[in-house]
Amino acid sequence: MARDYDSQLLESVAVRRRRLRDALLFGPQRVRRTADERLGKLFAGIAIAAVLCAGCVGWSFIQHTLDKQKAEKQKQEQRFQQTVPTPKS
Repeated sequence: MARDYDSQLLESVAVRRRRLRDALLFGPQRVRRTADERLGKLFAGIAIAAVLCAGCVGWSFIQHTLDKQKAEKQKQEQRFQQTVPTPKS
């Protein structure tokens, strides 16, 4: 029985704290501000997605550029080896 009372007390304290926090954050116009909050979260999500996409594109560009440089270096090394005769022992 004591456990039930303790859990009820903890739950009521949590509800009271949440209500006080909401009253402090949103004031008397809690219902109106939830739509604004949702729009803010939507725009934040879109911004985060755009940054992630730009990061992926940038990473792909860097990888492609490095691969091209590596291939060009290998080509130059092959040309150099073909033009320079190897000494015979």
